[in-house]
Amino acid sequence: MKAITKLWLIPVVLVVWEFGARAIGDGDFPPPTTIVAKMYEMWFSGPGSRAFLTDDAIDNILPSLGRMFGGWILAAAIGIVAGMLLGRSRTATDFVDPLIEFGRALPPPLLIPAFLVLQAGFQSPHGVLITQLITIVFGVIWPVLLNSIDGVRAIDKTYMETATVFNLTRMQRLRVVILPAASPKIFAGLRLSLSLALILMVITELIGGSDGIGYQLLQAQRSFDGAAVWAAITLLGILGYVVNSLFVLAERRVLVWHRQATRNP
Repeated sequence: MKAITKLWLIPVVLVVWEFGARAIGDGDFPPPTTIVAKMYEMWFSGPGSRAFLTDDAIDNILPSLGRMFGGWILAAAIGIVAGMLLGRSRTATDFVDPLIEFGRALPPPLLIPAFLVLQAGFQSPHGVLITQLITIVFGVIWPVLLNSIDGVRAIDKTYMETATVFNLTRMQRLRVVILPAASPKIFAGLRLSLSLALILMVITELIGGSDGIGYQLLQAQRSFDGAAVWAAITLLGILGYVVNSLFVLAERRVLVWHRQATRNP
């Protein structure tokens, strides 16, 4: 019932949108029913043996998800490992801090042409894909890295002193003390970076892609197909909501001990 009461505004907006769009009669602002019909035609009218996915869905949606999650996982792994190392060393953090601040200030989409030139120099057959992954990794790594550093620095000294008393090795300290204590902030960075990965995935497909949801959006815009444009935008919004909801569910399960400790200090 709580979920239903929270979502009551959605059908109201859809009804207003439907009647408003039909009253205006503008092809660039179609009603929701037209958008849903277009989404069904483009992506979900395939055979049941393929989960009702069309050829366009397999050729575009799945590659987009692969790029997004691939770049996000790479950025998460690099950011967490580097954040753990830097968080344990104040000297190392002070040394690389100017580089971190410089890197996070650079807009990742502006670096796509430079990455394309570098990949052309290596003559890689997968140059475009590599460029897209590098762009996503470069854009989403900073929240993970900075939150990992802050999480390690914020660990209570009592925990580390207790680990010393029990004569834990470095790996045991990392696994038993450091990683669990820093995990709330790490998850916060991962959640923020996941939304950035979706945005950068679309941008890379708009600029230099040959497939994907962003590429379909660009092609629909060039052909003045308003319904297809809104179908791609709606699909991206749904994907963002579903991915974020699944991540929040996983976060709650992993950090259930943290929520209980917060409620009962």
